Amino acid sequence: MAFSERVSRLKSSLIREILAAAQRPEVMSFAGGLPAEVMLPKVQWQDMPLAMGQYGMSEGEPQLREALAAQARQLGVPCEASQVLVVSGSQQTLDLTAKLYIDKGTQIMLEAPTYLAALQIFQLFGADCLTVPLQADGPDLVQMRARLEQHRPAFIYLIPTFQNPSAVRYSEAKRDAVAALLDEFGVTLIEDEPYRELTFDGGSATPIVGRLEKASWIYTGTVSKTLLPGLRVGYLIASPDLFPHLLRLKQSADLHTNRVGQWQAMQWIGSEQYQAHLDQLRSFYRQRRDEFQGALLTHFADLADWQVPQGGLFFWLSLKQPLDTRTLLKSALEHDVTFMPGEPFFADPERNPGHLRLNFSHIDPARLDEGLKRLATVIRQAQAAQAA
Repeated sequence: MAFSERVSRLKSSLIREILAAAQRPEVMSFAGGLPAEVMLPKVQWQDMPLAMGQYGMSEGEPQLREALAAQARQLGVPCEASQVLVVSGSQQTLDLTAKLYIDKGTQIMLEAPTYLAALQIFQLFGADCLTVPLQADGPDLVQMRARLEQHRPAFIYLIPTFQNPSAVRYSEAKRDAVAALLDEFGVTLIEDEPYRELTFDGGSATPIVGRLEKASWIYTGTVSKTLLPGLRVGYLIASPDLFPHLLRLKQSADLHTNRVGQWQAMQWIGSEQYQAHLDQLRSFYRQRRDEFQGALLTHFADLADWQVPQGGLFFWLSLKQPLDTRTLLKSALEHDVTFMPGEPFFADPERNPGHLRLNFSHIDPARLDEGLKRLATVIRQAQAAQAA
């Protein structure tokens, strides 16, 4: 069968496979980035106009675009509603970006580690992925400059606020420095912020795109982590030079985003009801983060190092005795527990063994201690076998 050359680069999604395996009710899963179901807000549909069932504008609902632009301006992103494109989850932004920039062999730059699905889609389109290591407060600037001087990538993809998977939040100084570098080298910034609202210490520095003076940019967000992921409503805001191209790519992909989901998002964004919901969400996840930290100290203190996340949905663990954590999955599932191996979050997984991403938002707190205890047992057994 004569498929396109691109299909040979298509990798199955490890996270989707793990989530499928974790469907058994007895499995305790730390794998997905799933919001807690008890915190999904109750929504009503009875007031939705019948017209929302009709085809809509490719750009998105005008009222929603205005609300998203107003929200972004409050964060320091210079934009008008005419720069907002409502997309089918921020995942679609990555697809449109790949279509806009990437031919086979196009060089792009990413954090190491980075969001797994972004890596997957960029590699599908044939990108040559250059990486810059993450430090506790953001990227290694020396290495970033060296890469930019040597390669001039088509774009750089960054997740500066509670990064997935590492939970790193860039400092103000790093954000300024990154913006200055991108302006200096004329490299487009793709800034992905799905976790911005989930801050536990009240802090979140303003987006990097608002600090750029010359470089082109795309800023993307979603309601999946704060409202309902099932709505599949996200948005991108782009510098005026990029927006028309992204709009045409959107039209060729799916005409427009689900209007029923857009209507629901419009009922929340910018409202007092939404602000109250976010406050409850932060408090709830902060408590789950604290409980998780306590259980980690009990079961993992001698096994791994980690930073306590100040937002988002994940802990990122680095094993003190590294091994390929992908090899632990089968044994973990036999113990009715699962997690996300760290290797696939790197462009060169074989050279980055020994990390785990653990989601703290979804698991029932009553099962948390037992789940981490079992996972620690799986790791200890594998390390003992490796040392034998």
